[in-house]
Amino acid sequence: MSRKMIVGATLYLVIGVLMGMGMSMTENYTLSPVHAHINLLGWVSMALGGILYHLFPNAAKSRLGKWHFWLHMIGIPLMMAGLASLLLTENSSFVPLVSVGGVMVVAGAVLLMINAAKHMR
Repeated sequence: MSRKMIVGATLYLVIGVLMGMGMSMTENYTLSPVHAHINLLGWVSMALGGILYHLFPNAAKSRLGKWHFWLHMIGIPLMMAGLASLLLTENSSFVPLVSVGGVMVVAGAVLLMINAAKHMR
């Protein structure tokens, strides 16, 4: 689980820095909120989760750890695709996609908290 989290985090790092470079080159910062969320939820949160799971292997092996990983890996792209579409088109029909992805990420964070309390001693 630790390796999966770190690899996932580095994927989001690359996406985030490429977005930042693209925004700088075009001087179009419309997607700044997407860029910030990808870096924080994707790169930072997942990297920290990967480090925690490396330090506490019982937490990594738990169902909570697996659910945390998958909720983040599915929720972040859904939320970011919806947010990007919403920002670019100003079409509110993308709000449910942002909401579903956001709820998945929040649920993953709650599972990480429960997993930490249960296994990280």
